[in-house]
Amino acid sequence: MNERLQKLPTYPMVQLASWNQEIAARGLTVYDFGTGDPREPTPKILRQAMIDGIDEVSQYPPTPGTPGLRNAVSNYMKRRFDVALDADEEVLASYGSKEALFHLPMTFVQIPSDKDLVLYGEPAYPVYEIGALFAEAWTYAVQLGPHNDYAMDPDSLPASVLKRAAIVYLNYPHNPSGHKLSDELYKRWVAVREEYGFILVSDECYVDLNYEGDRPRSLLEFGREGCLVMHSLSKRSGMTGYRSGFIAGDAALIAAYRRFRASMGTAPQQFVQAAAELAWTDTQHVEDRLAVFAAKRDVLLKMASDRGLKVHGSQAGLYLWLEVPDSTTDLDYAALCRDNGIVVAPGSFFGKGQERFIRLALVPTVEECRAAAATWPKA
Repeated sequence: MNERLQKLPTYPMVQLASWNQEIAARGLTVYDFGTGDPREPTPKILRQAMIDGIDEVSQYPPTPGTPGLRNAVSNYMKRRFDVALDADEEVLASYGSKEALFHLPMTFVQIPSDKDLVLYGEPAYPVYEIGALFAEAWTYAVQLGPHNDYAMDPDSLPASVLKRAAIVYLNYPHNPSGHKLSDELYKRWVAVREEYGFILVSDECYVDLNYEGDRPRSLLEFGREGCLVMHSLSKRSGMTGYRSGFIAGDAALIAAYRRFRASMGTAPQQFVQAAAELAWTDTQHVEDRLAVFAAKRDVLLKMASDRGLKVHGSQAGLYLWLEVPDSTTDLDYAALCRDNGIVVAPGSFFGKGQERFIRLALVPTVEECRAAAATWPKA
């Protein structure tokens, strides 16, 4: 067995699922704020598109994605960010963003070499680290927190680290904190990428879920060479279980990734791609879902204020990032919540030094959020 992989903790979502089962076994109502898997139905128009897209004969889907889907993505990027993409050369369908993120280091990190490092901000989505370790790359976690507003700044990093970097991940709106990145830092990262020659990857799965302030930006608004973005339909369109997303950007990188992708996986089923094509085209269902998430957020923000939980960031995305009272830790507070049937994700699930925080996913219904708020424990 790979010794470095053996040191990885249990994948957080597995532990959260176990807590859900334990609460249900005690006969309590479960309020699951742990895993980012929204409870609202997949929009009817998307379900119908999948039904209509099921062929009589099931065959392998085209690995790059259907032309219709790639064109829909290109149109979305133009409409949303004023970024013009060649649908044939600069867009590739993915089986959700997790699959694309996982395989990226396997494709682009040469081991051994003098560029053997994958760099990301922490707290972080665990797949940045996991994908790097499976590729036998080394990892470097940039510590993010209230001290730097969770903004990853290249000027805070040693030149020796940037020289070793093969891939640098940005993730804004940030999971778990919900912070956004300034235009100035996007521009700075593009300039530093040009200087050091790494691949700059922006995980932009939450760009369409914005509650406060200026709209989240895309990396491709600031640069194209050596840059890639990842998008997903999981939260914005209620398609978590159907697995659909895309990777877009530098044509040479897309071509290299496409070359190896058939060996590593496949695109979503064609009936899912049919729904995805509509999902990237239709805006109303996204606005409707955002309004529901905003209503949940309002309920939970009031609860946090009533319970003395300090809110950090949380302007965009699917999560609230809360600081627990001084008298407790993330794990102890999570255990206290479970006594009342409430599952939250401890901050330490997302990296070192996060023991003062918990993450709440806007997953239960608005009514369930109200019921949970009424029974929320006081530390």
